[in-house]
Amino acid sequence: MPAKAGIPSLPRLLNPARESQLMKAIITVMLKNGVLDPQGKAIGQALNNLGYGQVGEVRAGKIIELELTETDPAAAKAAAEEMAKKLLANTVIESFKVEIAA
Repeated sequence: MPAKAGIPSLPRLLNPARESQLMKAIITVMLKNGVLDPQGKAIGQALNNLGYGQVGEVRAGKIIELELTETDPAAAKAAAEEMAKKLLANTVIESFKVEIAA
């Protein structure tokens, strides 16, 4: 059965040669300083309630890993930063950091 448009076939997904050509972009998204973080506050309170009194302020965020078919690390980073600005982070209240792992 042929693959649907835009969906790679299973042999293509499992091709080790293709996998070695991929670069991984790791995007860390966090709320900016000064923006209230109710999830972080709830995590901090729960940890304190469990007896971890040494925990101070907690900030919660998200990590997004992307596999990119880019061979140039600078181009991969630029593309991931553009994706973060356009979709992955709300730049009004969130900051982000992009790392590239070959």
